[in-house]
Amino acid sequence: MTRGPREELAEKIAGEVALSNDPGETIRKWRTDFEVSQTELASNLDVSPSVVSDYESGRRDNPGIGVVRRVVDALLDIDEDRGGEFIHQHARVLSSGFDSEVVQDLREYSANIPLERYYDAIGATELVAGDRDTVAGHTVINSIEVITRLSSDEFYQLYGQSTNRALVFTNVTRGESPLVALRVVTPTPNAVVLHGLDEEDLWDHAVDLARIEGFSLAIADGDIDDMLAGMRELP
Repeated sequence: MTRGPREELAEKIAGEVALSNDPGETIRKWRTDFEVSQTELASNLDVSPSVVSDYESGRRDNPGIGVVRRVVDALLDIDEDRGGEFIHQHARVLSSGFDSEVVQDLREYSANIPLERYYDAIGATELVAGDRDTVAGHTVINSIEVITRLSSDEFYQLYGQSTNRALVFTNVTRGESPLVALRVVTPTPNAVVLHGLDEEDLWDHAVDLARIEGFSLAIADGDIDDMLAGMRELP
């Protein structure tokens, strides 16, 4: 029987938790990605919030497969009760099939990464602080290929499984086109990085648009391979 998006996503989450060096932190990362509080998750699991907190902090032994399965099912049940936003987004990603000329790298992390740490890893400079200060993944895309080849729906699919991520545009000269494109996409990623330019070359209205949309904006002009290597060293 063919698995649906829910089953695919459940397998992905459970696999990340099982393979993580810090399963509790990975559970916490996915819980916050789904925008579910410890209290809400605990209520769905019929346990006290302290039980969820103990697993996430490592005060309890690493959760077994039965506990992980219950947590994953609870997160997906809550998402379905809210309309299935994250499950539907995962379905879009599964069907997107972008090639390497558009997507240069795409990855989910095993834990939320503070943006300050992320920017340090890739040699980026933050120009505007956003509404959220962590990312749980990145998508690196060629700005020219995106603008010339993709529709707005396909552009949105590039985010990956979560908008709690950094969207990195390479081959940027001023940043005008990527930032204007983001105006028609809702919701926006937590962070946008423009690679290939310095602050003097940045489009005059870039900072204002980032503030309006509420995402962190950063620039980077180092070697692209070094930047990708820095991303891949994140957990």
